[in-house]
Amino acid sequence: MSVRKARAQSGSLDNPVTVAYFYRVKWGYQNEFLDLFKKNHYPVLEGQVKSGRLLRVEAYTPRFHGDGRSDWTFMTILVFKNWHAFGDSSVERELIPKMYPDQEKYKREEQRRFELLEAHWDVPLSPAPMK
Repeated sequence: MSVRKARAQSGSLDNPVTVAYFYRVKWGYQNEFLDLFKKNHYPVLEGQVKSGRLLRVEAYTPRFHGDGRSDWTFMTILVFKNWHAFGDSSVERELIPKMYPDQEKYKREEQRRFELLEAHWDVPLSPAPMK
């Protein structure tokens, strides 16, 4: 996203940026996906909260099976400090080798996590004014 468009949508480049990350996991593989997410990706997200890049991380699954549209089976909400933090993944790139010294194993497990997906998409969100 361009800086101009970001400023127009957010009002300021210093405002927090909320992004929803949706995943549709292949049928029968939800537990394996969640185990790999908790083992390898969630700790990296927590590390980014500690570093200040992220303000908050939330994770959700649908409460009921088959309730409404089934476009997604897992979702995370990440709140970035600002637009600069959203676009700068250097903190993540620095954390991963420190947290996972066996990079071959880490890469294999992350590859497997993405093999379990049918779809994945990211949606930067804009607050809807209610007043």
